[in-house]
Amino acid sequence: MVKINTLKLVCLIIFATAVVSCAQEVNWDYADKVLKNIKAPEFNNKDYNILSYGAKGDGVYECTEAIIKAIDDCSKNGGGRVIVPEGTYLTGAIYLKSNVNLHVKKNAILKFSTDKTKYLPLVLTRYEGVECMNYSPLIYSHKEINIAVTGEGVLDGQGSNENWWFWKGKEEYGWKAGMPNQDESRNKLFEWNDKQTPVEERIVGENGYLRPVFIQFYNCENILISGVKLLNSPMWFLNPVLSKNISIIGLHIEGLGPNNDGCNPESCENVLIKDCFFNTGDDCIAIKSGRNNDGRRIGIPSSNIIVKNCKMEEGHGGIVMGSEISGGVRNVFVEDCEMSSPNLDRAVRIKTNSCRGGFIENIFVRNVKVGEVKEAVLKINFYYEEGDKGDFTPTAKNIVLENIASEKSKYAVWVKAYERAKVEGLIIKDSKFNSVESGSILEGLNNPKFENCFINNEIVK
Repeated sequence: MVKINTLKLVCLIIFATAVVSCAQEVNWDYADKVLKNIKAPEFNNKDYNILSYGAKGDGVYECTEAIIKAIDDCSKNGGGRVIVPEGTYLTGAIYLKSNVNLHVKKNAILKFSTDKTKYLPLVLTRYEGVECMNYSPLIYSHKEINIAVTGEGVLDGQGSNENWWFWKGKEEYGWKAGMPNQDESRNKLFEWNDKQTPVEERIVGENGYLRPVFIQFYNCENILISGVKLLNSPMWFLNPVLSKNISIIGLHIEGLGPNNDGCNPESCENVLIKDCFFNTGDDCIAIKSGRNNDGRRIGIPSSNIIVKNCKMEEGHGGIVMGSEISGGVRNVFVEDCEMSSPNLDRAVRIKTNSCRGGFIENIFVRNVKVGEVKEAVLKINFYYEEGDKGDFTPTAKNIVLENIASEKSKYAVWVKAYERAKVEGLIIKDSKFNSVESGSILEGLNNPKFENCFINNEIVK
């Protein structure tokens, strides 16, 4: 009889279990399992009305202190809802604490101040995928659990060509020669990232001109953002970072300013984006995981992202992976969406390069109606921005599109990947691409499959 050491046996069992787990097939059945694990937080049935703390809904009186006091009381007493009733409330940065649901009632408007000092002190944040100390996002949390922003009201970031947006440094957003812009600080931040400067030394803030995002929950868990209308962010609208169990449901997001991305989950796990409307100045939904060294240093991918029944109008891309993708992205499921605008550039987009690196795998898209996009229905670009000038070759595999109906585009599919790192496992099936001006560009693909696909009523072979 062969005797096996007990410890060795345990190790063998653990190893075998891990192998089986890793071998689990990722498909739409897997998406159903992910969906069951995403649960919206629940809150105590107790309300804290900001009027009771001195707020005034006249749009002039600053209510920051009243809102903060209401949130503090709510959190320390076990949680509940902080109520923003009908009226217009001027506020600075709002820090949301554990077990608090900031509930903005119908006909209520939270109007965020244009005074930049209202977003101090500096906080740990990410700017385009790089960690730094910068202005607080308009609504911010760090290491909190069970948090929400809900209701039928409006949150207005007051981004405009006169406020925030001109920091982009482009005349179309109000910038003129001699005015400050983001370029110097942005370049410095990327230099700090390249040199791996400690995060606490990456101080931007005043005179740095790096715009804050609207809502950022950083390293948080159990998040709900539901029902509200978000307008005119300084930069990105929603940017959960390093967070888990996120439900984003029934939002109306509108802002055509620079970098006005709609929803950018970054290094997040188990995210549901459902029943939302996007009309944005940049990508509608962009899934990210950190830029260059920061993405690799932290090393946490975005995974298990589900997008259902959303509508996209203007934007650079409808569903996007990248470009800050150095930590990788896996297991993205998109279904039952509508995308259409002459100003929507692409429906599904993957953008990276050999400075970003990262992996993109298991991307599933089905039942999507595309009325019109300016460029391509699917675009995969390994030459984005810097192009092939780095040492971190990206990879992309297992990308499956099915039942896509597109009525107008320049290209059906546009792919440019590296010969040394071809896209693997691209499958497009049961799809029709009508009124395509220039066919498709397919460079750097390994055995793509087109099954029952038509371009301008001709079957793709």
